[in-house]
Amino acid sequence: MRSSRSTVTFSNAFALSGYTDELPAGDYEILAEDELLQELSFEAYRRTATYLLVQGLGGRTGSSELRATTQNDLKQALDRDRALTRHQNDSEAALSPLEDLK
Repeated sequence: MRSSRSTVTFSNAFALSGYTDELPAGDYEILAEDELLQELSFEAYRRTATYLLVQGLGGRTGSSELRATTQNDLKQALDRDRALTRHQNDSEAALSPLEDLK
């Protein structure tokens, strides 16, 4: 068994599949657990668990929670976040005033 940590950044509020609440934009730590596949002639691992570390929100400041998720659900949430950010940036650019041509 091995564990790894990484950080992802959400630019917008987001929700993960399987949870009803929305989480605020920010940096989130991802914890992943992999198990060694036995009986292979080379070293290979299979992902067995993925967790999003959520720091205490609102009245729960100082506490933290590990939310079980999947690599696929996490990727979909990040893809939605990128698409929303791209859309917001495109909208802002379209609304910005044009410079006077002289």
